[in-house]
Amino acid sequence: MKKQFLLCLTLTSIIWSASFAQKAKIASADKKYDSYAYVDAIQTYERLAAKGYQSVEMFEKLGNAYYFNSDFEKAAQSYEKLYQLQPELAPEYYYRYAQSLKATGKEKEAATVLAQFESKSTGDSRVKRLKTNSNYLNEIRSNLGRYTIDNAGINSKYSDYGSAIVENQLVFASARDTGGVIQNKHAWTGKHFTNLYAANVDSELSPSNPSRYDANINSKFHEATPVFTKDGSTMYFTRNDYLDGKRGKDVNKFTLLKIYKATLVNKRWTNVTELPFNSNNFSSAHPALSPDEQTLYFASDRPGTIGQSDLYKVSINSDGTYGDPINLGTAINTEARETFPFVTKDNQLYFASDGHPGLGGLDIFRTNINNDGSIGIIENDGGEVNSPKDDFGYYRDSETNNGFFSSNRDGGLGSDDIYKFTFKPSCKQSLKGIVTDSKTAAVLANTTITLIDNQYNTIGETTTDSSGNYSFEVKCSKSYSVRAIKTEYSPKELKISIPTTTGETKLDIQLESSVCKVAVGDDLGKCFGIKMIYFDLDKSNIRKEAALDLAKILDVLNQNPTMKLDIRSHTDCRQTAKYNMALSERRAKATIAWLVSKGVDGSRLTGKGYGESQLINDCGCEPTNQSNCSEEQHQMNRRSEFIITAL
Repeated sequence: MKKQFLLCLTLTSIIWSASFAQKAKIASADKKYDSYAYVDAIQTYERLAAKGYQSVEMFEKLGNAYYFNSDFEKAAQSYEKLYQLQPELAPEYYYRYAQSLKATGKEKEAATVLAQFESKSTGDSRVKRLKTNSNYLNEIRSNLGRYTIDNAGINSKYSDYGSAIVENQLVFASARDTGGVIQNKHAWTGKHFTNLYAANVDSELSPSNPSRYDANINSKFHEATPVFTKDGSTMYFTRNDYLDGKRGKDVNKFTLLKIYKATLVNKRWTNVTELPFNSNNFSSAHPALSPDEQTLYFASDRPGTIGQSDLYKVSINSDGTYGDPINLGTAINTEARETFPFVTKDNQLYFASDGHPGLGGLDIFRTNINNDGSIGIIENDGGEVNSPKDDFGYYRDSETNNGFFSSNRDGGLGSDDIYKFTFKPSCKQSLKGIVTDSKTAAVLANTTITLIDNQYNTIGETTTDSSGNYSFEVKCSKSYSVRAIKTEYSPKELKISIPTTTGETKLDIQLESSVCKVAVGDDLGKCFGIKMIYFDLDKSNIRKEAALDLAKILDVLNQNPTMKLDIRSHTDCRQTAKYNMALSERRAKATIAWLVSKGVDGSRLTGKGYGESQLINDCGCEPTNQSNCSEEQHQMNRRSEFIITAL
């Protein structure tokens, strides 16, 4: 293939982990609506941590909240404290800790933590990718059965490549007979320059009778890779820097590649102009249009390119002007070559690369362009369209699933040949669900939902609609994580495996409110899951683990200075009623005394011990002090309550 047309790039495997979730705005704990007070658990944990209180659960929640909201500096701090409290963590916390450290520039520390993650997660796919996927060749070659491939039947002994359909014609590039007495040849290769040719196609896109295309387009230099608007009135194509009889050269006297535009007038292509983002000093080539024709994708080696050539996109404005070219980034572009983009009607991007893991030379890869413009999972298109040689120039009609690609694989007629294929669509799956409040079952609109692949790359993001619904197009037989984030709710992440058959997969998500709405008569302890304040056996001294729970109550009282509480202490029945009444009374008073010692006005607190007089299940022991109840049932009776008496 002509090297000057191989504007491509690829990559080995670059792991990128970017979170596109919007940072949730946590409501302040003293916010009130009507007669309600709003208590934010996360803010409470932040204040408690600042005062020196510590617990594994608290730093897990803080770390996750920061991590999911991309506040990696605070996430790293929280995970560090979690690690100090409990060095043996679940593997995922090592990974999040390492990613947070890396995001804050602490590469050395991140590597140390990541090594611990690897040692504890030898089967994790992220570890395999970090160490290089040694099985990718077998995976590519086993991806068979989707294509039926034949020689297109229009190839010559010269180079034939690139495909586009317009007005029942296949338009392609060929270095066959240039049609003149003098055969123009490229000085670098000794081969003929390519011109555009056209062949008639039937309903199955089978081409025949190729002939030279419009003379207004073909020049004495290279033309190739056209793309047409849906109405057939506009064409973008690649040509050497040559227009109106003038040949452009760079500082080294080379004539590079540019993208040109032409319009159809009276069935003749005219008004050939070069696009404004071209330059004499770098190449731009191989245009492709998005389904809405508002974005042009292309390959270039312009300044800022990551590798030998990168894929770019540029907006096509309604007034005919163009935006600034944008590099598609390391999700696609590598230190090698990415080139020959093509976009299907359903926004799948196909491109050629020799940087991504492949069979050799250029391979054809595919990915989804998400609604937000981000790039999905990049996959090798398999061992049928790809070979150990160069495979590129993919085109597919989304309605008939017939198409073409180019290759210089063994068995062809020329240096590059065009191959026709019939594509059998693979399994298609939609992942859908409803997000609701875990307690009220109310639907939660405007919840940010992030789709994450098994390499922990963010591959999609959406928000729930007014009915709490979300949906993603996903791949069959793949595993994903789905993360939900909403203001005033604790973030949640769930894993899901997609079936192997076409259909819909349902994943509803229930979020727990981090803002507890309370009213007079409610138990404030339920906001934090406080079931009981722990004391030593038969004593009323507050234990260390009880102090953390009481600190939560203290923080709420400080944030809500008009709130008053009635503190109630209950026991089970496994002592005499008289003994239990006295014990619970002492414990209620001890609880009040602790809060007062921390600065709470005693007039805001009342309290009483109820002993075993208000059992919540049938576990009475009198008169024998014996019971057949389980320990769990007795535990339900041993409880502390913080009843709100005023707001």
